[in-house]
Amino acid sequence: MSPEDLPLLVRALAFAAGKHRDQRRKDLEASPYINHPIALADVLVNEAGVTDAEVIAAALLHDTMEDTETTAEELDQAFGSRIRQIVEEVTDDQMLEKQERKRMQILHAPHLSDQARLVKLSDKICNLRDIVGCPPRGWSLQRRQAYFDWSKKVIDGLRGGHPVLEDIFDEAYKLRPQ
Repeated sequence: MSPEDLPLLVRALAFAAGKHRDQRRKDLEASPYINHPIALADVLVNEAGVTDAEVIAAALLHDTMEDTETTAEELDQAFGSRIRQIVEEVTDDQMLEKQERKRMQILHAPHLSDQARLVKLSDKICNLRDIVGCPPRGWSLQRRQAYFDWSKKVIDGLRGGHPVLEDIFDEAYKLRPQ
């Protein structure tokens, strides 16, 4: 990453913050939603040493299409086709039922680009950590365990691209609620 990448990353952060401004996480604290994309960027940069600005920007933007009214065209115009493509790769089809979306994540994981794999890995790492540290309201032990097990199936389908992130995921998985 170079100093020239900073404007892109700040624009991505500002865009994501604006899109998620009225959203809260489902955790017990109802924390601001923007904390989640920031956590992904933090894992990528500070724990895994990822320096690809497109990956970091896509991590900041990864839920904008799925959880806001953001369109692919809007991302393309603001950030270019490569970042839009990465975000699209990690975006669930909201027209599908929840269980089908989960099944499709497992099926699509082996076909993700190298850049999308990094975003997906950091997303699952952060989600597992959040479930342990501040679980979603109303989630039973069984539901938390099921989320861990499903996440492992997704990640197992994309292994081999970034051993450091994969190890970080494995450490997070060891925290599986018992």
